Amino acid sequence: MVIAGEASGDLHAGKLISAVKQKTDTVSFYGIGADNMRNAGAEVLVDSKEMAVVGLVEIWSHRKVIFGALDKMRDSITDNPPDLLLLVDYPEFNLRLAKHAKQHGVKVLFYISPQVWAWRQYRVKKIKRLVDMMAVVFPFEEAFYLKHNVPVRFVGHPLVNEVKPSTDKQSLRNEFALDANKPVVGLLPGSRKSEVKRLLGIILESAVQIKEKNKDVQFILPLADTLDEQDLQPLLNEHINLEIKVIKNRPYDVIASTDVVLTVSGTVTLEIALLKTPMVIINKVAWLTYALVNKMLKINHIGLCNIVADKRIAPEFIQYDATPEKISAQVIEIISNPNIKNKMIEELSGVESMLGGAGGIDNIANLTLEMLA
Repeated sequence: MVIAGEASGDLHAGKLISAVKQKTDTVSFYGIGADNMRNAGAEVLVDSKEMAVVGLVEIWSHRKVIFGALDKMRDSITDNPPDLLLLVDYPEFNLRLAKHAKQHGVKVLFYISPQVWAWRQYRVKKIKRLVDMMAVVFPFEEAFYLKHNVPVRFVGHPLVNEVKPSTDKQSLRNEFALDANKPVVGLLPGSRKSEVKRLLGIILESAVQIKEKNKDVQFILPLADTLDEQDLQPLLNEHINLEIKVIKNRPYDVIASTDVVLTVSGTVTLEIALLKTPMVIINKVAWLTYALVNKMLKINHIGLCNIVADKRIAPEFIQYDATPEKISAQVIEIISNPNIKNKMIEELSGVESMLGGAGGIDNIANLTLEMLA
């Protein structure tokens, strides 16, 4: 049983399943996921697209869907226990299911760790009780779990293999009908409907101010495969003058075509870093979520590229600092100042080497088969 409760987890789960199937045809997969798991040959019992929300308050508003899926998976484990429960990220849901699995004698492999090193570190005690093996994608996570006597294996980050543009920047700009002599700004509102609802408005307001300061700027937006254009259209229609090009299902090519990206926080900041593209990171959640989480944070950055590097490579504008004025000014500074832009590219180039090199998917596939054996 594989549980991937959101878009990034579904992507990694799909790659993992394909890698295992290349090694053996004796393993079958089922669980929660979306198109990537389906395409890899897994039976998807619950589609994860409606479960992908962020924030304590936001999760509460989707509780019926989420807890309905949890009950369905618990019943499945009770009626027909799998040989292995493979959990991919999505910790609040997955740790609840891990508890049920352990009660029924099912081994648990957790791939892509909850950010216990960042906040709510007491959760490591629960993980130690409920998880047979942590497969982590950052080297500092391995050290954290070893310190707490939790079985752990550093498998490397799967994105190192996956994040590649299809061709060079000039060719991509030609294909997307972008003027190669004018600056290009990427707008990344996230892969979840809840993110789009929270942050697309701020991103577009920032784009308006960027355009006012530099009329030559062009905008391009990669539409995640978890979203439809109508999820964005109401707000995009209010900003027709920005002439934003919306490109479906080609995030890496879109990012590689830009000079700078205005992005939400999350895994996407790591993808942008691997493409060596300057970025400005923003995030804003419900005020109650922020008030609760902010007190528990143990880190100085929220962008994964900054966390991995342990320094502020890319500027971050969080909550009350996430204003169109501040955001647009930073984007314009990167566009206008080659020294700032080149320094950021140089520092982002070092992130890849910190992620363990290539082979992450093959490593986790081998670990999966090892645990099944």
